[in-house]
Amino acid sequence: MVNLSKFVNVPDTFVSVDASTNNIAYAVFKNKELVVYDKVKFTGTNVFQKISSAVIEVHNVFKYLNVQALVIERAIFINSPKTMSELSMVQGAILAGAALAGVKIFKGTNPIAWQTFIGNGKLTKDAKLLMRSNHPGKSESWYKNFEREQRKQRTISFVNINYDINIDDNDIADAIGIGHYSISNWDKLGD
Repeated sequence: MVNLSKFVNVPDTFVSVDASTNNIAYAVFKNKELVVYDKVKFTGTNVFQKISSAVIEVHNVFKYLNVQALVIERAIFINSPKTMSELSMVQGAILAGAALAGVKIFKGTNPIAWQTFIGNGKLTKDAKLLMRSNHPGKSESWYKNFEREQRKQRTISFVNINYDINIDDNDIADAIGIGHYSISNWDKLGD
C-alpha cells in the first residue's frame, strides 16, 4: 500500500509553537518563509488562571494571524509529574484557543526530532566528558544546567544565522526551530 502522507503538502501558512505554563512563543511561516515571531505571556497566579488566559490570548493572537495549521512541541515527561500535568493542561488550552481562532490542522513533534534536525541533539558521551574536563568539580545539576544553556544558545545561533535575524529569546528560537523542522518533515509530524 502507498503511504499517501508523503504527498501531503505543507500548508501555505502555519504557526509553530513552543509552549510553557507561563507563555507561548510562536513563529508564523507563509509559503515556507518566516514572516512573524513573538511571545505572549499568560496571566494568573495559578495554573488554572493561566489556562484561562492561554485560551483567550491564543485565540486573540491567532485570529489576527489567520493561520491554517499549528505545530506544537509535544510535552514529554522529564522529572516532575506536576510540571508535566500542568504543561499538558496549558497545551490543551492553547489548542482550544487556536481552534476557536479557526486553525484546522494540528500537528505535534518530539523535541529531540526537531533539535537533532537543526544539529542540536543531545550531547554525545565524548562531548559530556569534554565539558566535565573543562569544568571539573561541579555538581550533576550544574552540568545538566550548563548543557541545557549551551543547547539553548546553539538553537538561538542556528535561528539567527539561518533566518538572518537577531533574537536572544530561547523560547522564540525554539518556535522558529520547530517551524524550520516542520517545513522539511511535515509527513513526520504526528496528529
